[in-house]
Amino acid sequence: MILVRSVLFNILFYGFTLLVGVFGLPAFLIGPRAVRAVSRFWSRTLVAMARVVAGIDVDLRGVENLPNGPAIVAAKHQSAWETLYFTELLDAPAAVLKEELVRAPVIGPYMRAMDMIPVDRKAGASALRRMVDKAREAVAVGRPILIFPQGTRVAPGVIAPYHPGTAALYVGLGVPVIPVALNSGMYWSRNAFWKRPGRIVVEFLPAIPPGLDRRAFMAQLQHTLETATARLEAEARG
Repeated sequence: MILVRSVLFNILFYGFTLLVGVFGLPAFLIGPRAVRAVSRFWSRTLVAMARVVAGIDVDLRGVENLPNGPAIVAAKHQSAWETLYFTELLDAPAAVLKEELVRAPVIGPYMRAMDMIPVDRKAGASALRRMVDKAREAVAVGRPILIFPQGTRVAPGVIAPYHPGTAALYVGLGVPVIPVALNSGMYWSRNAFWKRPGRIVVEFLPAIPPGLDRRAFMAQLQHTLETATARLEAEARG
């Protein structure tokens, strides 16, 4: 049954993405707000498909910690599911993402039109400066910044380094950082094929206020995220 659900959902995922990508093109003539509406329709529908077809539901916790105004949302990243969910949940987020995504077919033009924050990982310090500048523009108009501190999808139970981008944003923007723990990888595998029925928990944790030095901030962020994520993974196993 899991194999059948996984195959069916993957067919629907790619087919629906292509369909929306093509038929949503007129939104580019209207402007970024219309493009974001198409993107939210796409993500909301796919999250609903995951629930109906693959049996993957969601339990949102810590709603009181959701950003109300400019903030950095620093989330664990275990699967593609949370990229869909955050697109639907957050208000016009400016997501930090690898530069290759804005050049990708179908989704790339949408990423550019929604003014996301692409990062060239090979550019070093200059890439961090450009990232902070772009994030500052987004914060100035009230958009939350979404970043995955480990920079890539990390399977449950795997230890991976935290990259300096989140600290650069924290120091450069002077806004709160809201850590987000989750256990999506227990149900939606890192390689994106296997989908196992269950309830993904997404937990928004209390904000880390601005003002800490870089080292203290990163230590607190990593401890907070890893501890909460391990708890959610254990809950899923239990």
